[in-house]
Amino acid sequence: MSDQIKMDTGAAGTATHHNHILDSEAIKHADRAAALANGERPVLTEEDSKRIRRKTDKRILVVLMWVYFLQIVDKTVLGYGATFGLREDTGLTGSQYSLVGSIASIAQLGWQPVSSYLIVRVPHRILMPTLVLGWGIAAATMSACHNYSGLLATRFFLGLFEAGCLPLFSVITAQWYRRAEQPLRVALWYGTNGIGNIFSAAISVGLAHIHSDVLRSWQIIFLFVGLLTIVTVPFIYLLLDNDIPSARFLTEEEKRMAVERLRANQTGTGSREYKWNHVWEALIEPKTWLFFSMSFLLNVGASVTNIFGPLILKGFGFDSYKTSLLNMPFGVMQTSVILLGCYCAQKTSIKAAILLSLVAPVVAGLAILYAVPHAGHTAPLLAGYYLLAFLFGGNPLIVSWIVGNTGGATKRSFVASVYNAASSAGNIVGPLLFNSKDAPTYHPGLRACLAIFIALVVVIAIQWINLIWLNKRQEKKRVRNGKPAKMVDHSMQKHYHDFAEDNKATKVAQVERVESQVNVEGGQEEIGENAFLDLTDRQNDEFVYIY
Repeated sequence: MSDQIKMDTGAAGTATHHNHILDSEAIKHADRAAALANGERPVLTEEDSKRIRRKTDKRILVVLMWVYFLQIVDKTVLGYGATFGLREDTGLTGSQYSLVGSIASIAQLGWQPVSSYLIVRVPHRILMPTLVLGWGIAAATMSACHNYSGLLATRFFLGLFEAGCLPLFSVITAQWYRRAEQPLRVALWYGTNGIGNIFSAAISVGLAHIHSDVLRSWQIIFLFVGLLTIVTVPFIYLLLDNDIPSARFLTEEEKRMAVERLRANQTGTGSREYKWNHVWEALIEPKTWLFFSMSFLLNVGASVTNIFGPLILKGFGFDSYKTSLLNMPFGVMQTSVILLGCYCAQKTSIKAAILLSLVAPVVAGLAILYAVPHAGHTAPLLAGYYLLAFLFGGNPLIVSWIVGNTGGATKRSFVASVYNAASSAGNIVGPLLFNSKDAPTYHPGLRACLAIFIALVVVIAIQWINLIWLNKRQEKKRVRNGKPAKMVDHSMQKHYHDFAEDNKATKVAQVERVESQVNVEGGQEEIGENAFLDLTDRQNDEFVYIY
């Protein structure tokens, strides 16, 4: 490592820390915030931290919430279009509607490696508006489709431009917020999933009442949501900032403070250098593939509600208008579960246990839909369907779990893209489990989903054990490097704390080892100096895994 840390050890065995200065070569390969963090650390109080967080919420979080809302609306209106004659007007037969529902996810799956690269290399202020414009145009042009091939083409491009959305949002959340703040922020932008469903249902009912000799009801719906997305692109560009060093809403002093308050994350704030060793490390880690499995299994169920939810409701005996209206409470439950789940995870700091508690109601709901006869049992069937909303509390927890447990800009972008690839694969498989010939009960698909969610419980438990083991390995590595085995994870504390106490403990440990003539590898570093060197979680011995 090319950085220099000067420490003088006196006769009494005490150590005095001077400025930690990185040379130009180190800054070149480090985090984008490394230059701001170089030298003296600014004094940062809890009030300073809250002020910066509020400013960030007003600019960055608002954009994330709005754009994710648009993405959900553009994605979910397909199901409402189907209830208002899309399948009949375009001549869809057999599994063609399922394939139209899956093609966007197929495009997302294939585009993930490119998304991972673009998120690192392209400034976010340019990348996000470009993606939004692309999928907005695709959504609007669906109104011009009259056959199966046209729907496939437009849905393909919709998925292609949406492919970078979730990994980009995950990376942005990680580079602006402390780890303790991330679950709730992820919940707030991902929670627009439910709001988007409510809006889609309401706007579909409203627009379906428009009588036109030129456009069918489903065409009006697609045209409206597509144009709504397109016209907001300039505002996204004006409001969004690339990162902390270029933030226009922060003063120069606040920028240094904003960087300092993220030091405890040990995950950095981002880099424009795509590092292939980060990719390789992610590929060989079991942690990555356990997150992949969790995302895949969970999103098989999510795709079912997005694509077949309105049709399942219609199978209970409701007409198109009532079907859309009855899906609105489902959206309310989605948002409520997402916020409640992430709030509990933030308060307890145990994501795995909360995630397991969210899967249980989904298993119960699937069992009800599978076992209860349709004739004369509308109330329990509705209850079973609404219980499926609990699965949407899982995705934001997994996302915050991933970004909180992944260090290094390239590695974080890659693992977030792996998560989205798994989500896309789940969205492909989910609709294919359901076939129109199984309507209105869809028993074979429900049975498959039930088995999938039981498997999800097992995978979550394995990841929980794996992260505990990784922390034990980190403790042994810190001891070899002359640092305390146990570290207080300030990034997960409710209030902001600096590394002062950790560094005192480190100096004592270093002195004791010198006096005992114990060989210490790299024992001259202070705690927190690795935070902006763009190291992965495995390279950084100060990294603490959260579970």
